Amino acid sequence: MKRFNYKNIEAFVFRLWTREVSEEKISEKEKEILKKWQAHAEKDLDEVHLQESKEKVLAGLEHYFVPYEKIGYRNSLQKNVYKMAAVILLLLTLGGIFTYHTFIKPDTYLAVSENRTVHLKDGSVVTLLPGAELTVAKSFPASTRVVDLKGDAIFSVAKSKIHPFIVHAEGFSTKVLGTVFKVSQSGKKKAVDLYEGKVAVSSAGVPVSYLKPNQKWTNLGVARTTAIISFAPDGVSGKPHPKLLSLSFNDVSLKEVIAVLEGNYGTKIHYPKEAEDKKITADFTGGTVSENIEALAFILGFEVQKKDNGYILK
Repeated sequence: MKRFNYKNIEAFVFRLWTREVSEEKISEKEKEILKKWQAHAEKDLDEVHLQESKEKVLAGLEHYFVPYEKIGYRNSLQKNVYKMAAVILLLLTLGGIFTYHTFIKPDTYLAVSENRTVHLKDGSVVTLLPGAELTVAKSFPASTRVVDLKGDAIFSVAKSKIHPFIVHAEGFSTKVLGTVFKVSQSGKKKAVDLYEGKVAVSSAGVPVSYLKPNQKWTNLGVARTTAIISFAPDGVSGKPHPKLLSLSFNDVSLKEVIAVLEGNYGTKIHYPKEAEDKKITADFTGGTVSENIEALAFILGFEVQKKDNGYILK
């Protein structure tokens, strides 16, 4: 059905009402449009709500016609009142639906089976990867440009020194002033890859992390954990070479800390089973594998013994 703006709807319904009252014939096209609108307006209303709305409209209109009770005229007038009430009810309902969808309901963009490019009003461009969903409020862009993201997406944000751009993802957020970056979300594992500019990444329970180009923030799939990885080109080959710059834990179980250290350092760490639930808060920055494991042992009050390609904490 053809979409009309609000003023066109109002004018059409008013003309329709005047013709009903004067008992002029309504065209088949007008009847068809009215029928479609009525079905659209009433599909989300339950019967009780609909009946109450009609009764309220009638109650508000009926007193206007009481002084004109005449023989042979009351029935006709009552019929017109019901017709007019139905039209007014339809107008009010359509107005509410129109207002909500036009001015209130956020815009949602979904990438189903292939990438989808979304151009935002501020000039920013978002590439949604398959399965991703982007939600943008009708007020965007405001003093702070905020969007919500589920899944993975690449953002090319229009620069603005006074209007920050914030991406609220699942459990973390990324704040920028203008840059190119990628947000990834796979189960518990979250990541932000920065290509240009600077970003600040915040997540519950850990300090804010600031990234430079060719750096990555990730929680490695563990809550209250932060790792910063550099992908600067290798001096010899020129190819990106991953390097762990920092690794932080805030009140994380020893079992999870050990799993992260083993995965990132490619080593095996043995420790007492009874200590696996002990909470660890530590910041490993810049040290070697041995230095960081020594630091963990110090926090636990353990000794370290190196054996073959692994370590033993006892």
